[in-house]
Amino acid sequence: MRPSGDADQRFGFLIDNRKCIGCHACSTACKSENEVPLGVNRTWVKGVETGVFPNVTRHFQVTRCNHCENPPCVAICPVTAMYQREDGIVEFDGRECIGCKACLQACPYDAIHVDPNTGTAAKCHYCAHRTDIGLEPACVVVCPEHAILAGDLNDPGSEISQVLARERVTVRKPEQGTAPKLFYIEGEAVSLNPQALALEPTGGVFAERGGDQLPPGSGTPAAQMAQVAFNAQHKVPWHWPVPAYLVTKAVAAGLPMVLGISWLFLKVPFQGEVAWWASLIASAFLALTGLLLVIDLERPERFLKILLRPQWRSWLARGAFVIMAQTGLLLAWVLLEGWGSPDLASTWRFPLLAILLPSSLLTAIYTAFLFAQAEGRDLWQSPLAPFHLGLQALVMGASVVLMLGLFVDLEPSLRHGMGWLLGLSLLADLFITLVGEFGTPHASSVASAAARLIVKGPFAGLFWGGAVTLGHLLPMGLLLVSCEGAYGAAAGLAAGIGLYCFEHVWVMAPQHVANS
Repeated sequence: MRPSGDADQRFGFLIDNRKCIGCHACSTACKSENEVPLGVNRTWVKGVETGVFPNVTRHFQVTRCNHCENPPCVAICPVTAMYQREDGIVEFDGRECIGCKACLQACPYDAIHVDPNTGTAAKCHYCAHRTDIGLEPACVVVCPEHAILAGDLNDPGSEISQVLARERVTVRKPEQGTAPKLFYIEGEAVSLNPQALALEPTGGVFAERGGDQLPPGSGTPAAQMAQVAFNAQHKVPWHWPVPAYLVTKAVAAGLPMVLGISWLFLKVPFQGEVAWWASLIASAFLALTGLLLVIDLERPERFLKILLRPQWRSWLARGAFVIMAQTGLLLAWVLLEGWGSPDLASTWRFPLLAILLPSSLLTAIYTAFLFAQAEGRDLWQSPLAPFHLGLQALVMGASVVLMLGLFVDLEPSLRHGMGWLLGLSLLADLFITLVGEFGTPHASSVASAAARLIVKGPFAGLFWGGAVTLGHLLPMGLLLVSCEGAYGAAAGLAAGIGLYCFEHVWVMAPQHVANS
């Protein structure tokens, strides 16, 4: 049974940067007390140097979980492996974790990592095993300068409450609305705000910088120079399976959408052969979607936990049930078109498609709400994301139908309808991308930094060459010539490849913006 703590207590940390000498005793004590493996850290000390030689100052910052009042890692966890105790400590249960890494994306402070030995999420847990028996966390006990205070913020007589009452303190990223309970006395902006140094989470523990970095907007280098001298390494959590899953899911959702719209509302003549192949292709791509999601887990053998003990605030858990419902509907479509009697098929075909339309739309767009819960990646918070995903499903649905036209004799009105739908969907998606996503100012420096990586940085080639030119301009050009035969199929194939290029830069670029 999980310890829940005392609801009358509210634990927090206070770091006095005036006293910290950067000895790293807290880091080593944390590793020893909690058996933290090499290569990952629950607590680490970041060192930043400012000024110009010989007038240089090194600033130390003890960094760890903020034990937020409103922890986004808890809300996004699909299996309640990450949870908040009644005393405010944000704890984790490695026995339940499936290794989805969503909590890593939700944390705006880079405080969570995957334990290389267990494949589960881990972080500072306030030494809860010590706190529960009245002891202080190991880092507090070992600090030689008494620079780390821990205690009950609800107790006005506790040392931490008394110091907070008389000292001016800062927290990291208060704009995120997480209400962190890790406070700093004399916290330096160049340490608290990674964007002031434009630091990417790459390289080793000793940060190798290619020259001095200046805070954005600074004028001359005089007394403004700053560079990281010491920091911990943080790996990118999500890789190619996530953008691939977005593409396969778009196919599985898009096919029922475009055919349902055509047959139910546009009165395009029904074709049984097209329906049969479309139901098979959509089902196969949804199965591939599920496989990609399981592959990306650090503990794939535990994937059923998301169905057996879902945490309903998480869109990862909700999405699993959306995919399950879509799977059932698609299988019913396959059985109806392939093995149902003519009378049964004619009776239930269009009602089933009418149900598949909203189900497919939800399947397409639910990931936007999942990304919105990943509060550590501000670019993903875009309000345009549901429209993106809906349009991308239409793009992939129309593309697959046009490619299917190489093997099946499509009814002319269906072929031309798919050509128009693909072209208009690509045009709308290109407008949202270039004008909405990257043509207007972003709400935070983190989102702006990720956008710069996409349009001007290391992801620019894949974005402009793959997503924009290959994925939008080329297929629209081909469709202007013809949507028949090879032209339509080539346009659909180019759109599909371009969509993967876009999803790749969209998923990867924000993960290369430092949060610590």
